Amino acid sequence: MFLVPDGTFWFQLVNFAIFFALLNAVFLRPVGAAIKKRREHIEGVQSDYERYAHQIETLRTDADARRAGARRAAEETVAKARASAEREAQTIVATQAAAAQAITDQARATVALEVEAAKAREAELSQGLAQTLLERALAGGR
Repeated sequence: MFLVPDGTFWFQLVNFAIFFALLNAVFLRPVGAAIKKRREHIEGVQSDYERYAHQIETLRTDADARRAGARRAAEETVAKARASAEREAQTIVATQAAAAQAITDQARATVALEVEAAKAREAELSQGLAQTLLERALAGGR
């Protein structure tokens, strides 16, 4: 019961060779080419993804740096404006304090002149008041 090569063996061997050649031409080569093409496409998509991910990271870093620079510039501008406003406020306070002092000095001078005038007329006014009181007292006693 051993296998003995006969004419059918050679026929089956030729039949297998023809089948394998047809299978290779009709199925294996086109499928292999499609797989290779698909693999190249996937690798291209992966490389594009990696490239775009790198670009995104670069753009984010650049945007963060720009944002930080703009924030620093804004803080400097606010600090300069605040300092300018404080200087202007100090100037206004000094000007108004000087004006208030001048008004106070003028009022004191006016009061001093009025006090002097009142003291100068004190004797005269006292005499007039005494005279008026005496006249009333004498008129009321009658």
